[in-house]
Amino acid sequence: MKTQAIVLRALKYGESRLIVDLFTREAGRLSVILSLPRTSRGKLRKQLFQPLSLLDTDIDIRPNVQLHKIRDAQLLTPLNSIPFEPPKVAIALFVCEFLHYALRAEQQGGKLFDYIVNSIVWLDEREAHYANFHLVFLMHMSRFLGFYPNLEHYQEGCLFDLRAGTFSMLMPLHHDVLPPHEAALAIVMMRMDFATMHLYHLTRSERARLLDVLLTYYRLHLPSFPELKSVEVLKELFS
Repeated sequence: MKTQAIVLRALKYGESRLIVDLFTREAGRLSVILSLPRTSRGKLRKQLFQPLSLLDTDIDIRPNVQLHKIRDAQLLTPLNSIPFEPPKVAIALFVCEFLHYALRAEQQGGKLFDYIVNSIVWLDEREAHYANFHLVFLMHMSRFLGFYPNLEHYQEGCLFDLRAGTFSMLMPLHHDVLPPHEAALAIVMMRMDFATMHLYHLTRSERARLLDVLLTYYRLHLPSFPELKSVEVLKELFS
């Protein structure tokens, strides 16, 4: 099958092979295995499988197989800054780890695939003012996974029920809620998009808190969503 793919993770397997987790447009999540070439003339070079690389692939997909064989891979869109700028490298590693768990149940790419690709390209092309990228990316991705917050009942002084994804003036029977001052901050985050997020000036502590809230929200709505190891590095950026 020929399909576009996003590299989520690549792990060395033995001396000369890689196991690569991909999110593909046609088949959703896939894991593939490949042999690294012994010379520079080989097609499947290790450099192709960096975090968030965008590829055109040809994969031998077979039913009831955990590791598929990849026949060919070429760059779909070369990334010119993400692999080389330390802040973007940190963002890419976080996004890859996040997607590795958030996409486990996704069986098709479609509009979600396009959203992720467009987000990666936007980040790669941006020279500055991308400090809120990860917040906007996670917030808007929840639309595609079916649990974007309902803004209909928001008013000043509301709580935000993280389990229900709604605003309310009444305290629910559980403690997974944001108090009014944090619910108001969450509204700010929900109004941001890539084009306007540079207009919202958040402190490092506010940005870190919003990231914690978003990840808690994902853990409440996705089964077995774990603590992410790359979070602490990301919090130190953009002070």
